[in-house]
Amino acid sequence: MRLLLNYFRLLSLLSVLQVSISLNKVELSVGESKFFKCTVIGELVNLEWFNPQGERIVSSQRVALHTGEDSSRLTIYNAEVEDAGIYRCQATDAQGQTQEATMVLEMYQKLTFRNVRSPQEFRHDEAAEVVCDVIASPAPAVTCYHNSRFQVLPNNNLQIHKVTKADEGVYRCEARVEARGEIDFVDIEVVVNVPPVLSVLQQSFNATADYQESVTFTCITSGSPNPEVTWHRKGQQLERSEQYVLNTMEAGRSTLTIRNIIQGDGGDYTCRATNKAGAEERELFLKVFVQPHITQLRNVTAVEGSAAMISCVAEGEPLPEISWRRASDGQSFADGDKSQDGRVDVRGRHGKSMLTISGVKLTDLGRFDCEALSRIGGHQKSMFLDIEYMPKFQTNQTIFYSWEGNPVNISCDVKSNPPATMLWRRERLTISAEGTATTRIHTTDGKSLLEVTPVSDRDFGRYNCTARNNIGVKYQEFILAQADVPSNPYSVRLSAVSQRIATVTFMKPDSHGGVPIGHYLVNYKEVGSQDWRDVKSHGVQTIVLLTGLEPNTTYEVRVAAVNGKGQGEFSHTESFQTLPIREPSPPAVHGQRGMGKTYRLGLVKQDDGGMPIVEYIVKYKTDKEEQWMTKLVSGQHDFALLQPLQWNMRYEVEITARNVKGLSEPTFYQFFMPQKPDIIADSLFSGLGLGPVVGLGLVGFLLVLIVVDVSCYFLRQCGLLMCITRKLCSKKTTTSGKSKEMEEGKAAYLGDGSKDPIVEMRTEEERITNHDGSPVHEPNETTPLTEPEKLPLKEENGKETLKPDMIEIKVHSDNSIHTKRDDSKA
Repeated sequence: MRLLLNYFRLLSLLSVLQVSISLNKVELSVGESKFFKCTVIGELVNLEWFNPQGERIVSSQRVALHTGEDSSRLTIYNAEVEDAGIYRCQATDAQGQTQEATMVLEMYQKLTFRNVRSPQEFRHDEAAEVVCDVIASPAPAVTCYHNSRFQVLPNNNLQIHKVTKADEGVYRCEARVEARGEIDFVDIEVVVNVPPVLSVLQQSFNATADYQESVTFTCITSGSPNPEVTWHRKGQQLERSEQYVLNTMEAGRSTLTIRNIIQGDGGDYTCRATNKAGAEERELFLKVFVQPHITQLRNVTAVEGSAAMISCVAEGEPLPEISWRRASDGQSFADGDKSQDGRVDVRGRHGKSMLTISGVKLTDLGRFDCEALSRIGGHQKSMFLDIEYMPKFQTNQTIFYSWEGNPVNISCDVKSNPPATMLWRRERLTISAEGTATTRIHTTDGKSLLEVTPVSDRDFGRYNCTARNNIGVKYQEFILAQADVPSNPYSVRLSAVSQRIATVTFMKPDSHGGVPIGHYLVNYKEVGSQDWRDVKSHGVQTIVLLTGLEPNTTYEVRVAAVNGKGQGEFSHTESFQTLPIREPSPPAVHGQRGMGKTYRLGLVKQDDGGMPIVEYIVKYKTDKEEQWMTKLVSGQHDFALLQPLQWNMRYEVEITARNVKGLSEPTFYQFFMPQKPDIIADSLFSGLGLGPVVGLGLVGFLLVLIVVDVSCYFLRQCGLLMCITRKLCSKKTTTSGKSKEMEEGKAAYLGDGSKDPIVEMRTEEERITNHDGSPVHEPNETTPLTEPEKLPLKEENGKETLKPDMIEIKVHSDNSIHTKRDDSKA
């Protein structure tokens, strides 16, 4: 029975929940974090934590709960003093019975210095409070160490009475918690700032403007920390620039240099010294003597008929006197002066002047000069007087002409200031800018064009142009009238009538029909013919040239004017007769020397007598000969080439023109042929360009080399040809063999022309003819012959072999060489 009782007692014990916490009592410093674990033995249904205030704990940012099947962990982050107290862990079983365990959390504050700055700065001679903010629980004991001139306040701060530079240094603030044996300290640097002290060496300066002068201000400062010196003028701090030079030197000296002083630099300047303890400043003054300078002169706009007031203000030391000059006529005005018409008046003094113009006219528009003068100098400025006026129409033409289907531009030209807006009206209805079926508007600056294309009589009539600006409004009426063809020209006259040409002159018609005449139409025909031929004038010229007429024929002529509308009536018909065919007039002649023994005659055709020139008959001879030489030149040519001619001779020429009717009167001409030139090549090559001359020179040089090499081969057994022969032939040669070769070489050189170059001896006279004796052809008849060139040949053993002036070589197009002795020494 006892065993059974013990069994039931054990079962009851086992059915009761057992709750325990890992720590029963905990001391925690402020700011630390800690977790606590609650464990339950038994059939657990619910497990909760309660704070010291008896409130159920819910997870938050600073307090976290992590609950498992039989345990729960409470974590406290960054613990605070308010977190201290008894925490309960309560477990509930299925029958609703609860069991709990408790935990005591004790909080304490470690020694902590809050917001203690170092260094701490104070102003000289003031009460200083060195802040040493320290907290702990329980409250700490605070001690400061430096010297005896201090008092520790209840808030643990250190107070120093009338702090001086001697109080500067490092102060130690020490805190202790006796219960825990805790101690901590912080070192605080104390800095004492002394306000600036400022002095200046010179307070006032004088300078002259516009002479590139400079002035230097100097400030001497002291203080702790070293003051920062700034310079000010008119409330603005001056910065380093080309004008202002700022320098800070040792021993607290600061300077401001003002360079290139001008009038505006005069006045007060401030030197300001600043540090943490305060600021101090001194005023310095710069007096500037300056030439006159105009500071105020503006362009003025006035309305026509009103008054214009122009102000001119000038500065300077001393103050200048002001005068005016009108640029349009050069008239000058000073204080108290008036113009002849009394409209211009000048008043003013002490650097100010006012020019007043009453009843402003458009002629007043233009430049006015203001001049300021003093004993130091002068200054001049100009302004422009602009005149505003209501629109003024510039168009004199108010009547325009056109016809149906022909567009016409009606121009409304307006001058105004400010620019005017222009509107077109027709029978009191405004024509829109987009135009209508028969009208279009084109607008430019100061001009509006109304393009009208009449399609019926209703489109002709009156049109109104309205111009408006802020000064006023003006109207101008235009009339569009129907145009007509011109009336007939009159006073038709014929002049300069020849065999095939006649000139028609006439007077313009009295009426052009309202539309400018474009050209004139001249009709002419042979008498008895029904076919009129037309000739248009060049523009509106009243002179027309008729060409291609038949000689000795009577013609009728009439003239009509043509404008855009059409052709007007013809004038009265006039008759005239062309001249009959006759012999031509004598030709005009001008001459020019040609190449060598040639002379070029230029032929200028005069009146051909009504028929073309068939030919020119040119007869020429020397003044010492009786017999004439004759040359026929085609009438289509404009020159005749005379050759061959003789040197140093005067020639007489007689030129006659011939047409089918007969010969003209002769034209006489004389010219002189000069002496024979020393170097023929100069005259022969004078007509050639640089390229042909160089080419001919190279060819001649090569031919000379060939001739010299052949001569050396036969006469001296040397040269390039000799080298080639020795390589090809046997080296066994005798002296007699050499002599034989020399004789054969001479014969080959002077004889057989079929194998070797031909050498011909020719006189100067013979050189101007071909080989068959015929004269040299004119320039338009080409001959394949190059210019002659004399070969300089060397002497052999002191003897003249071939004289340079006795040999002439001609190179033909077939590369043959013709040489002939020059026996004539002309």
